[in-house]
Amino acid sequence: MRIARIAQPDGLAFAAIEGEGDDLVAAEIADEPFGKPTFTGRRWPLADVRLLAPFLPPKIVCVGRNYADHAAELGNEVPAEPLIFLKPNTAVVGPNAEIRLPAASERVEFEGELAVVIGVGGRDIPVERAMGSVLGYTIANDVTARDIQRSEVQFTRAKSYDTFCPLGPWVETEFDPTDVAIRTELDGEVKQDGRTSQLVHDIPALISFISTVMTLRPLDVILTGTPAGVGPMRPGQSVSVTIDGLGTLTNTAAAR
Repeated sequence: MRIARIAQPDGLAFAAIEGEGDDLVAAEIADEPFGKPTFTGRRWPLADVRLLAPFLPPKIVCVGRNYADHAAELGNEVPAEPLIFLKPNTAVVGPNAEIRLPAASERVEFEGELAVVIGVGGRDIPVERAMGSVLGYTIANDVTARDIQRSEVQFTRAKSYDTFCPLGPWVETEFDPTDVAIRTELDGEVKQDGRTSQLVHDIPALISFISTVMTLRPLDVILTGTPAGVGPMRPGQSVSVTIDGLGTLTNTAAAR
């Protein structure tokens, strides 16, 4: 099921996205969207509503240098253990929202990523049970002020500006992330072109490792890393991240 949060004529709502291609419909969900949803019966063509970020994660755990080719392009070694850091949930924006480029940075870059949404969560989750903790998957752009990242010991400021974590367009609860294509386009030109099978540390390993450090809660998000090809955005440029089977997340860069 594809679960989205939408702005519809009467306000905000959760909805299941049904159909394919140009015939997508948003079917309103009454209450809890991530359990057994109850539908209100109200439906809108997707073109008549606005997609928002699917939800606000309690925390966003990011994984750095998890594609060997991306680590190499930045001159870094592949870490033996997952390299993790956090983004604040105040960085989250939805599809078609602006990515605001801060004046403090001269080089803000896109990083298209597969995002894992936690369902059950827990602590010290064994690898063999890790996938049972997953609610679903969505798409993320781990926007990074690269010049700031390179100038500081830790990543917090470079990764945490408001609008630096676009999420969407929805959460897909029935999806096999093992080997799917992930592509990022800047103004229609392909910049990143990888596959999730290239992850250095796979999803079960990430969930298990992170859960030994911090308790994972329902709706926490794990950003699994980005393939090679990251690059800068300028005001007015459009960046689209597509993951086969999940859809496309598009945002436009703008001056802050």
